[in-house]
Amino acid sequence: QVQLAESGGGLVQAGGSLRLSCAASGSTFSSYAMGWFRQAPGKERDWVATIKNGAWPYYADSVKGRFTISRDNAKNTVYLQMNNLKPEDTAVYYCAGQRYSGNYREKRNYDYWGQGTQVTVSS
Repeated sequence: QVQLAESGGGLVQAGGSLRLSCAASGSTFSSYAMGWFRQAPGKERDWVATIKNGAWPYYADSVKGRFTISRDNAKNTVYLQMNNLKPEDTAVYYCAGQRYSGNYREKRNYDYWGQGTQVTVSS
C-alpha cells in the first residue's frame, strides 16, 4: 500500500509560480509512474503530467512549456513546478501513482491518490 501526500498549494497572482510536492510512503515508489491531475470546480479531474523512470516526462498541451514534473526517488517525492500561472490553472491538484503500465492520461489507470492541494491563481 502506498500513501501520497501533496503540499505546496496556495494563492498566487497570474504570472507567478508555485512548486507542488507529493511525498510517498512505501519502498516501491521508484517502480511507479507518477502523475499529476487537477480538478476545477464542477469539472472532471484532468491529467496534467506524468513521469516514469527512464523516460521523458509527458505533459498536457495546456501546461506544456510552463509546468515541469520531476521526481527524487531517494526522497520518495515527486514535484510539479508551475510557472507563468494563469487563472485557468485554478484547481485542486492531485498526485497519483501507477503500478502497472497503461494509458498515463487516464485517471482510471492510477492505483494510488493523494488528498489534493488547492491552487488558486488570481487575475
